[in-house]
Amino acid sequence: MNTLMLVARREITTQIRTKAFVIGLFVTAVLVAAVAFAPKLMGGPDEYTLGTVHSQQLPVQAAAPDAKIEWRAFPDEAAARKALLDGDVDAVLVDGAKVLTDGKIESELGVLLQSTHREAKLGASGVRIEPLQMQSVGADTRYQEARTGIAVVLTLVLFMLIIGQAMMVAMGVVEEKGSRIVEILLTSIRPWQLLGGKIIGLGVLGLINLGTILVVGIAASFVSGVAVDFPPGTPGIVAGVLVWFVLGYAFFATLSAALASLVSRQEEVGNVMSPLTMLIMVSYFIAFYATAEPTGTLATIMSLLPPFSSMVMPVRMAAAEVPLWEIGLSMALMAGAVVAVLSFGAKVYERAVLRTGARVRLGEVLRAK
Repeated sequence: MNTLMLVARREITTQIRTKAFVIGLFVTAVLVAAVAFAPKLMGGPDEYTLGTVHSQQLPVQAAAPDAKIEWRAFPDEAAARKALLDGDVDAVLVDGAKVLTDGKIESELGVLLQSTHREAKLGASGVRIEPLQMQSVGADTRYQEARTGIAVVLTLVLFMLIIGQAMMVAMGVVEEKGSRIVEILLTSIRPWQLLGGKIIGLGVLGLINLGTILVVGIAASFVSGVAVDFPPGTPGIVAGVLVWFVLGYAFFATLSAALASLVSRQEEVGNVMSPLTMLIMVSYFIAFYATAEPTGTLATIMSLLPPFSSMVMPVRMAAAEVPLWEIGLSMALMAGAVVAVLSFGAKVYERAVLRTGARVRLGEVLRAK
């Protein structure tokens, strides 16, 4: 174990001191912060379409002069409910006493309606005023847009980190093999220790990148005010992303190292990595589909099947509520797949990494004893 950690430490210190890593981490942090502030910087004034049923319009425009307010009158509550469910209005004031909404009312709009209602009644009577009753006529969809946005961002982040770190592992294996450094290293350590240390070390770098993205993104969201729209359970989503990244990285990085050990030149890495790259791309496209249909049959099935689950399940968890038994089953299956791949990858790496020259065929390596 000490040798394994020594190799991992070597990988971490070698990479973390490079200008490319430091600059890349800084650029990533800036881009993430910019994305968090984008809605606030690019958004225009608030726009609301409000309705009334046997009620007078509230002086909302006076309380929010920068907002764009449009009022519509409805003959009865049934017509107002239909307009809400069709998305034609954001809220409807009924009989001057209650507000109908489709799902949970937006916080700023709710405050505006309550405050202007109170001021209007106080001006007329000077007595204690009962607050407006808030009643939803549809499902609570307040967080759905935020969930979808988080899911889309997670899809891109997981894809870029997994494919980037897997390629880094492959390039490191080929570099050591092509320069014959691996022959020197294997005189004092075992192949599985060298392979495991490389995967762990570069995985830590991936976690540093992912941690930077999460910390900067969440902090910037709180500063910009975007965090108020985060759905309940966001800490669980963040923790889940970390776990799924580790599982996905372990699977793809191990296969990446095994495939890279079959070649001795950097120019051949792309060809030998093609099947794995396609597998990651398929996982990405399915995960992207899951952002729009998180409860669909395809997304549900693929979120249980390794290795697709490493990208699809965290996206589903962000986009919708997922039963705990599905999450547990998916993690167990993915962990089993990682164990199987580690055994397979270590065998291929051990048998192929010392064979320099022409590309070694995978079948030949597996048949060797």
